[in-house]
Amino acid sequence: MSKIKIDNSRFSLLFGKKNYMFMGIGLAFILVGFLLMMGQDANTRPDGTFDTNYWNDGIFSWRRIRLAPFLILVGFAIEVYAIMLNPEKSTK
Repeated sequence: MSKIKIDNSRFSLLFGKKNYMFMGIGLAFILVGFLLMMGQDANTRPDGTFDTNYWNDGIFSWRRIRLAPFLILVGFAIEVYAIMLNPEKSTK
């Protein structure tokens, strides 16, 4: 019979608390960006009914074309910063 060696070393996370906080903020930016990009289909009337003869110009709105992709890119930049941030660096 072989004996199983139990390692009693302390469990540690890969990143620090500050890193995970920034990762959460970046994820929130990405989520908000994708939620702003969603919306009604081009053929959906304002009352919610689908009609192939109706065209909604709302898919070309400023929110979907410019704001949402910008928020997504900012979220990814925050994620990169969170990964590169050194949690052990003290700010004195």
